[in-house]
This record gives sequence, C-alpha cells and structure tokens, in this order.
Amino acid sequence: MGQGEDYVYHGSTSFKGLHNQDLLELSDDQQELYKRNKIHQIFPEYYLIKVNNFNDIAKDSLDEWIYFLKNEEIKEDFKAKGLIKAKQELDILKLPKQERAAYEKYQDDLHYQASMVESSYTIGIKKGIKQGMLKGEKQKALEIAKKLIDILDIETIALKTGLSEN
Repeated sequence: MGQGEDYVYHGSTSFKGLHNQDLLELSDDQQELYKRNKIHQIFPEYYLIKVNNFNDIAKDSLDEWIYFLKNEEIKEDFKAKGLIKAKQELDILKLPKQERAAYEKYQDDLHYQASMVESSYTIGIKKGIKQGMLKGEKQKALEIAKKLIDILDIETIALKTGLSEN
C-alpha cells in the first residue's frame, strides 16, 4: 500500500465536514471528560507496516514485533511487552485443525465456567443484600413496636409496622 522507503507509517483519525469542510473538535466539556485536547487522541491511530522493507535488525521493541510478524520467530534477547503471549497465540493458530478445534472448545468451556461462577457470585451477593435489608427492616419494625407497646394497642401496632400481632 503506497510508496515509501520506511517500514512503519503512522496515521491518525480526523473528521472533516462533508458540507462545510470544517474539522470536528472536542468541546470544552468533552476535553475535561476525556482528558484529551484533540479528537485524534480519542479515536484510533493507524500504523501501516511494510514488513518487506524491514531489514531484520531490531533496534527497539516495535522492531522486535515487526521481526516477529515477518519471520514468525522471537530471538532470545527480545523483550517487547506481549511478544511471548503473541507467539503462544500464533503457535495455537499453527496447530492442526482438529487440535486447534479441541483447544478452542477447551477455552470456551473455561470461559463458560468463569461466567457461571461470576453470575452465581453476583446473584448470591444480590440475594444476600436483599435478605440483609429485609432483616434490617424487620428489626427496625420490632424496635418501633417495642417503643409503642405502652402507647398503642397491639392491633394498631401490627397494622402500622407490618408485624403480626404475635
């Protein structure tokens, strides 16, 4: 794509009006909310990598990634963040079709189990909160009833507190 000597090109997003040709900017409120001054700081940046122009000499962590993408290997001295995990993912993609399908099923099962634990935990917390609130309401009603026992009759206290006459 395109012509150029470099092997990495950076681009950022800008929004230009179709009718007035004005550039879309962030309002003062949006700048405060997003802690950014320009719209391109929020929306995606793009990097075009011309892997074939890369000379296989890694000078920094970005070059280590480009080397990996070009050669599908990681040299022992590479330290770029996330590179080892990327290699593991690539190794999974290289598995024979049946093995990869089995691995993906295993991963799906793990995700499902984690989801079940999370949803059960959340439901349990909500039930516990609800039970605690009900218990607190009943306790408060009992405290009020005890204070009113000398002032009102039992039927009125039961009616106003929601407690039984017992």
